[in-house]
Amino acid sequence: MASNLNYHDQLNKDNVEKLREALSALPSFCKMYFRGMNDTIASRTKLAYAHDLKIFFEYMMKNNSYCAKFDMQDIPLSILDKIGREDIEEYMEYLSLYTNEDGEEIMNDERGKSRKLASLRSFYNYYFKNELIESNPPALVPMPKLHEKEIIRLEPDEVAELLDQVEAGTNLTKKQMDFHNKTVVRDMAILTTLLGTGIRVSELVGIDIKDIDFDNERFKVRRKGGYEDIVYFGEEVQNALLNYLEQREHILPMEGHEDALFLSMQNRRITVRSVELLVKKYASNVTNMKKITPHKLRSTFGTNLYQETGDIYLVADVLGHKDVNTTRKHYAAMKDENKRRAAKSIKLREE
Repeated sequence: MASNLNYHDQLNKDNVEKLREALSALPSFCKMYFRGMNDTIASRTKLAYAHDLKIFFEYMMKNNSYCAKFDMQDIPLSILDKIGREDIEEYMEYLSLYTNEDGEEIMNDERGKSRKLASLRSFYNYYFKNELIESNPPALVPMPKLHEKEIIRLEPDEVAELLDQVEAGTNLTKKQMDFHNKTVVRDMAILTTLLGTGIRVSELVGIDIKDIDFDNERFKVRRKGGYEDIVYFGEEVQNALLNYLEQREHILPMEGHEDALFLSMQNRRITVRSVELLVKKYASNVTNMKKITPHKLRSTFGTNLYQETGDIYLVADVLGHKDVNTTRKHYAAMKDENKRRAAKSIKLREE
């Protein structure tokens, strides 16, 4: 039976079910923490926290004599007061490289460690503030220093090369070319929309046909955090979408996927992973192309918009950043470059 839920609500439903399953494997007192979480925290974030806590307790059961006495579900809340700062520091070092229960080697960089320590701090803070434990060792462990990553974006000629590659399918294998002949119009619409609007790939896959308003050149998206937003697009995006929709009318979607704008080869709503692989496939066939992901296409749009307008608040609004400091952090280097260029443009005396 087909679900009447839209893409985003179905995703939340799936995450809630996954969270319940994850909680069944954690110490029973963890349920109290997740019940106490703010309702504005996304279900995906809660699921990520549950995953982090599972890794933490698995480590403690192997390396802490108090935890080792229990099965994970039976670990009592009082154990948290048996875990000290040194235990947390050793756990952070463990996260650098460890083998998971499936035998896979897992590595965490500074950002991975930072997120896991943040989730552990949130976890401990809940019980500490509610006076259910006496100590809060994660608060004593400093967050890993994060080094700013260079913004990787495409130059105008590289954007043109990438779109030319999508259109022509040059250097694709015979098998890839067979698929390309069937998906080229869709793929052009996807790449053009990502490059021309700066939306996230998760926002793109969630677009329904009814969300598009061609009269006003805009569509509705569900942003990170769950709120709805309106995104405007230009002529190139409009033409690419209209071309695809003309083809889309002749496709019979699978039951439950009738509303989806972008469909997979199986006539289901296309997934985030499929779009990531699609971008990687085309970028890898362009000579000397940078390592490109959908997020790099978003960075390309943001960079171009900032260069054109110099308005960081506009860029933040268009990209759907709730906090302009997030935008400013990413584009600070460009701001400095603009200042440097401005300084050099001033001539006090004619030479």
